Amino acid sequence: MTVHASTSPSTLHQEVRLGLVLMVISVLIAPVIDLFSKLAVAEVPAAVITLCRFMFQALTLLPVVLWRGTLLDLTWKKSALHALRGLMAATVMISFVMALAVMEIADALAIFFVEPIILTILGAIFLKETIGWRRYTACAVGFLGALLVIQPSMQEVGLFALLPVVSAFGLAVFYLITRLAAQSEDPWSMQLHTGLWGAAFAGIALLVGNHFDWTAFTPVMPHGISTLFIICAGIAATISGIFGAYAYRSAPASVLAPLQYLEIVSATILGWWVFGHLPDPLKWGGISIIIGSGLYVIWREHQLRKRPTIPAMPPLV
Repeated sequence: MTVHASTSPSTLHQEVRLGLVLMVISVLIAPVIDLFSKLAVAEVPAAVITLCRFMFQALTLLPVVLWRGTLLDLTWKKSALHALRGLMAATVMISFVMALAVMEIADALAIFFVEPIILTILGAIFLKETIGWRRYTACAVGFLGALLVIQPSMQEVGLFALLPVVSAFGLAVFYLITRLAAQSEDPWSMQLHTGLWGAAFAGIALLVGNHFDWTAFTPVMPHGISTLFIICAGIAATISGIFGAYAYRSAPASVLAPLQYLEIVSATILGWWVFGHLPDPLKWGGISIIIGSGLYVIWREHQLRKRPTIPAMPPLV
């Protein structure tokens, strides 16, 4: 359901409202991925979970892409972008699942939500996007909020508390690459190739990590309840991704982006319900600062995009 310029105001309003509903469903389901990943990582290494997750994604989307006829719509440039997206996606998931092995979901997710701030800075550096002092200030404030969550977490789990930052950085790079690829790429095909390349890089990580005897990269065949946990994580990721994709087809990104922070709400509820954990007051303060600064960055970008473009003056002759 794509919004067209000729769409009537009432229809446009309905589509935006549909997009909001779909996005809420997507972000409330998303922490279920983290929940089952945290349950699975107690017995299965993070790289194995990542490999299974991307294989599930690829197998699920393959029939759709074959039906759409876009599987082999490739060039060397598109293939390179797919490979980079797959590398970043594998990095994001491996690092975040490794964090979940020792951290609570809400704490890891709160640190992870510095991603919009990192994306803003990387966009200014690599895409030459204009960033004013207000958004730079909001980014600095957001990082201070992250430190309020990271500092006590580092006392509890050590340097593992920095893994969500690695994951957030990887996702920001992933989105930068997506901006380049999405201009000429079928979204379903992009997701399929992300799954294929993500699985390939997760497999390579397993081989390398196993050679150096790293615990998180030891090849272990999932069995019993762990297999069920991984399957449930894959199902939740697929459902959340589909709802999110259709949400962005119905409503502008600037309208939907703030709803992503609802994920912290459902993550906190799930963490309390399953593991009996709630963030302490200091972490709540950091979470509030991260959310506030992220919302400001999104709002500021929305305001700047609403400004009318001033036509250039004709040259004097």
